[in-house]
Amino acid sequence: MTRDPAATARTLSEALPYLQRYAGAIVVVKFGGNAMGDEAAMAEFARDIVLMRQVGVNPVVVHGGGPMINDLLSRLGIKSEFVRGKRVTDKATVEVVEMVLTGLVNKRIVQAIMDEGGRAVGLSGKDDDLMVCEADDPELGFVGRPVEMNVQVLRDLFNAGIIPVVAPVATGMNENETFNVNGDTAAGAIAGALKADRLLLLTDVAGVKNANGEVMTQITPEEVIQMTADGVIAGGMIPKTETALKALEEGVRAVVILDGRVPNACLLELFTDQGAGSMIRTTEPRVKPREA
Repeated sequence: MTRDPAATARTLSEALPYLQRYAGAIVVVKFGGNAMGDEAAMAEFARDIVLMRQVGVNPVVVHGGGPMINDLLSRLGIKSEFVRGKRVTDKATVEVVEMVLTGLVNKRIVQAIMDEGGRAVGLSGKDDDLMVCEADDPELGFVGRPVEMNVQVLRDLFNAGIIPVVAPVATGMNENETFNVNGDTAAGAIAGALKADRLLLLTDVAGVKNANGEVMTQITPEEVIQMTADGVIAGGMIPKTETALKALEEGVRAVVILDGRVPNACLLELFTDQGAGSMIRTTEPRVKPREA
């Protein structure tokens, strides 16, 4: 690839206010969608996460793995059903979910980050009781809703210069319980417990669209509630916006639903004024230089 050294230097210089703004910030990134099955996209995502850590950001990666889970369930002849965007999970299914998320997907992401020169450790919500759940809805089976968060292990990893990669599988309040947790829900709970500066939810869509089909770059919680009531926000976008609202209530400064298909989406969001999706926030603008 041919690079213009002057253009590269200019880009780095222009990025300085954004780098200063996010120095020391905690950014939780939910990684999922088709990029997880694409080696080039996975490598690009990992490189962006390593760069974030290199410039002083503390990233936490929370991942899904729906397509991989679907594939193994299908091969095992286990039928999958969804209710309100969440997988109905019986005991057989939760065993497959744990196997795929913690044993396959998690380690692929960890390896991708390490291949790009970063340090990463994979864990699940079970480790150090990071995420303790109760049943979200009896209709969903072993689908968990986080009720207790213990994020000190993540802070310990930050202090050691290590990037945590979290699989959304959690322990229950009762002995020997395992819960499947929606990836967005898990990311929101972790972001809320950490009082993260940003929660970035990567998706396979351009962002939240209004009634005219236009992507909205800035949205207030009140607008989200109204658009959901009007049916403008529907389907798989509902869990994401519900996660965003709850995270804001718990102290996250802003949530961005990002188009993960856009190259370097996380970097565009954090280190430029362009952004790559829909920011849900109360009063804070997309870009705010770090205060002295």
